[in-house]
Order: sequence, then C-alpha cells, then structure tokens
Amino acid sequence: MTALVALDRLEAFCQGALAAAGADEPTATAASRAMLHGSRLGVDSHGVRLLDHYVRVIEGGRVNGRPTLRFREGFGALAVLEADHAHGALAAYRAMDQATDLASRHGIGAVAIRDSSHFGPAGAYALAAAHRGQIGLAVCNSDAFVRLHDGASRFHGTNPIAAAAPSGGEDPWLFDMATSAVPYNRVQLNRSLGRPMPEGVASDAAGIDTTEAAAVEMLAPLGHAFAFKGAGLAGLVEILSAVLTGMRASFDILPMAGPDLSTPRRMGAFVLAIRPDAVIPRDEFEAGMRHYLAALRASPTREGARVLAPGDREWAEARRRATEGVPLDPATEAAFAALARRFGLATPF
Repeated sequence: MTALVALDRLEAFCQGALAAAGADEPTATAASRAMLHGSRLGVDSHGVRLLDHYVRVIEGGRVNGRPTLRFREGFGALAVLEADHAHGALAAYRAMDQATDLASRHGIGAVAIRDSSHFGPAGAYALAAAHRGQIGLAVCNSDAFVRLHDGASRFHGTNPIAAAAPSGGEDPWLFDMATSAVPYNRVQLNRSLGRPMPEGVASDAAGIDTTEAAAVEMLAPLGHAFAFKGAGLAGLVEILSAVLTGMRASFDILPMAGPDLSTPRRMGAFVLAIRPDAVIPRDEFEAGMRHYLAALRASPTREGARVLAPGDREWAEARRRATEGVPLDPATEAAFAALARRFGLATPF
C-alpha cells in the first residue's frame, strides 16, 4: 500500500469519474457510497479499486448509467424492482429503502430485484436497514467461480450473504460473507506475492485441491470437509437472487471481467427488512442486543486469542481510516491517475 487518501476526497473523485463516464447523479452517488463502504471498513476487495471497472462497464454499455427504476407490487409486503440494467448499488439501495418502508407498515418487507448488475459489498445494503432501526438481509449471486462439494467445475458464484442489526446505541452488528471458502481476491493477492493458498480452499482445472495460487481455476465452497454446507448456502442465494427473480443463474452470467462489456448481465438480487418493534418493544430488543453482544465479547477464549462480534474488526478499521485515510494499492493508484488524465480530474492523492 502506498497512498493514504481522505474519505471525502475519494468519494468526490469516484463521483466525478462516474459522472464523466456517463452516469447520472443517483448512479454516481450510489456506486460511490457502496465503494466507500468497502474502503472505509477495510473490505478493500469491494472498495474503490472497483471504480475503473465501473467506469468501463458504463462506457461499454453493460451497465445503464441513466436507468429508469420501476417498482411493481407483489403481494402484501413483497415488491419487485425492475432495475433497467442499473448499477447494482443503485438498485440495491433503492430496493432496501423500499423494503424498510414496507417493513415500517407491515413489520416485514422484501424486494426482489430484476435486471441489475454487480452490486459490490453486500453488507452496505444490510447496513442501510440497520441505520433505519431495522434488521436487514441482502443476497446476490454472481458469475460462476466456485465448484460444488466434490465437484470439478465452476458452478456457483461467490454468492454473498450479508445481515445487519441495530445494537442499541453501539455500532450495528454486521455480518458479510462469501459462501466460497475464500474470496477470489485472496487468490489474486497470493499470486502477486508468490504465497501458497491455505489447504482445501481452491482447486485446479480438474477440481483437485491445490495450494499453488498460480494453478487455481476455481474456489471451494465454505466448509472444507463439510463444504456441502457452503454449497447449500450458495444455493439458497441462487434461489433468492436468480430463480425467484427470473434472472440468470451463476453459470449463465457473463464473466465480470469481460471480454464482453456491452451486453447486460441480467443479474438478480434480493433484500429483506424486519422491523423489530413489530415483534417486541424496541427498548426490549435493544437491551437484548446489548446483552447478547456483551456476553459474546466476554466469552472465554483460547490462550492468546480474542473473540469478536461480527463487525467489530470493520468498525475499528473504519475509525482508524476516518483519521488516517484509506490506503490505495499501486494498481488502484495507477488506475486513478489514468482516469484523472482521461477526464481532466484532480487526483485525490
């Protein structure tokens, strides 16, 4: 890592580059907000390093930079968002806003998203519900890169599951995971550093486990010897994101990296929100969250170890980066410099 850049400068640069690429204001704002979520919380694989890719897919036509989003009613507390091939962050934020509005009226709300695209960090959308005092869930499938348990070909995407809940005055409980054993970004990092992969997390072209990063052709599902659990969770995401919405399954989605950056990928996603005080009084829910988290953090540990609640590491990193700035790797710094030259923007570093 080289440059350390202030969050506000990063956000302004991302919005400026996306606008120059043809995105309207809502798209540029939503995409930048999602990327800054990743970079602020230390989830750099889904942070501002994605800016160059987002610029290219908007310019190429894969992503509609000026979409017309349209909600249609489903039944009761379920709605459908026709996203018009929008940037995935715009679609997901709008969908979660609608889901929390439905939950405010009905106690629970859900939105199935159609014709969307890569939405970045799933936790950003679950967290949007928590910031409105509700429990949030967000899932999305992605192009195939993960084999099945005992499988020998790519089948599911990394298919993330994210959930968040308000915690009674503290930082929200925040859980964001891929259903693969490791994210693909780990493979790229280990390749660049010449490091081996951990045992049982990745496979070669024949589906045989390998620790050689250069030989990795697919990831393993979460769970190692019990990877049928990770594959099952990926299948749940597939059902909610693709089957329920009528969108493409992971093995039918065009690869994120191209070479075709002009054809929309027709991706689906799903978000859900629950209003806690539709079940119990809010003060009782918040007291329960505080009690649960205090007990979790005070739980006995192995020697030299420490237990963390989901989100603890990320919130600590967010506080540090708010003061010190966000680190940019050399490749992202070079991409930003190139975008600045193309669009006549001042670099943020």
